[in-house]
Amino acid sequence: MQLVPVVDLMQGQVVRARRGDRQAYRPIVSTLCPGSDPVEIARALLAHCGSQRLYIADLDALLGRGAQVDVLRRLLAALPDMQLWLDAGFADLDQAETLRIRLGATERVVPVFGSESLASRDALQRCCAGRGDTLLSLDRRDGQRLDPAGCWDAPALWSKQVIVMTLERVGADAGPDLETLREVGARAPGARLVGAGGIRDAADLDRAATAGASAWLVASALHDGRLPARRSGS
Repeated sequence: MQLVPVVDLMQGQVVRARRGDRQAYRPIVSTLCPGSDPVEIARALLAHCGSQRLYIADLDALLGRGAQVDVLRRLLAALPDMQLWLDAGFADLDQAETLRIRLGATERVVPVFGSESLASRDALQRCCAGRGDTLLSLDRRDGQRLDPAGCWDAPALWSKQVIVMTLERVGADAGPDLETLREVGARAPGARLVGAGGIRDAADLDRAATAGASAWLVASALHDGRLPARRSGS
């Protein structure tokens, strides 16, 4: 099971995500390092997970305030070996490509297209269908799909890597939603599944791997010291 550490960015600092209630997020308090500076938090997370892959949710962009370009550039410059999975509320492929060009590191930035943000079924097809260089995030909260474009019902248009995002379990210490993960896996047996939300400890990761997850997005359990450090590649 691969761990992909998560940084939630809001107004230039790292915040703690909880249940998808973005307006209520507060600056992170972590056992890994002091403060909420994005570069220091990202460096500590990557070292703890033995990873060079980082997921960033740009909450300013997701809330319609515009992408935090300067912060993202600083992260890319400070961590030159990092691959960045970036969710910035992209409605279509053109928005993603424009931001990647502004960041000046297009080969290192992998766009994440959230079902809550994609504008249409055509946009889903352009952004994701059969692609290995993007990710589709199937988003839901409290049992409801966040899906104006109908992404959940179009598995033929999904990317090769699919994130199963259960927002009410993010930061809630509630355990992973493995039932939804299995449902998605049954609909797209060739996809590489990446879970998100609910991981409490190593036992949860083992259960998620058995359910079909290849990787999991994690933040709270890392900051709270509930997952041990890993060597690079483990």
